[in-house]
Amino acid sequence: MAVAMSLSFGLLSSSVLLPEAHALSFTRPSRSASASPLRMVRTVISCKVSESDQGTRKIRGIMKPRDVTPEMAALVGAQQISRTQALKLIWAYIKANNLQDPEDKRTIICDEKLKKIFEERDRVGMLEVARLISPHFLKTEV
Repeated sequence: MAVAMSLSFGLLSSSVLLPEAHALSFTRPSRSASASPLRMVRTVISCKVSESDQGTRKIRGIMKPRDVTPEMAALVGAQQISRTQALKLIWAYIKANNLQDPEDKRTIICDEKLKKIFEERDRVGMLEVARLISPHFLKTEV
């Protein structure tokens, strides 16, 4: 007969079983060098999903498509795009044209298209990209 001790913390329940008890695939092997007569078993006892209307949520912030300047539109290929998608396309352009400095991958060597976006600078740090593209997203009246 197996003897079990159980502890419960919110969604997780922990049980300690003696070796003769058969454990499910959720068992964790002993970490000590010698074999321990106890096993730890964890299981999920309950879980609840929020019932909010995800489909009717309004898109805002950096995910909202905005009009961009002609320079940015020439680079990303769209007149209206979200900041996240624009950043992804700019990075894809940088990697496709091998514009990262080979010695320091955090530095971008700008070509003519990127100079129009990045204030005519020859080199830009990767952490500056998000700040430098901000002026190219036009403010629209709501």
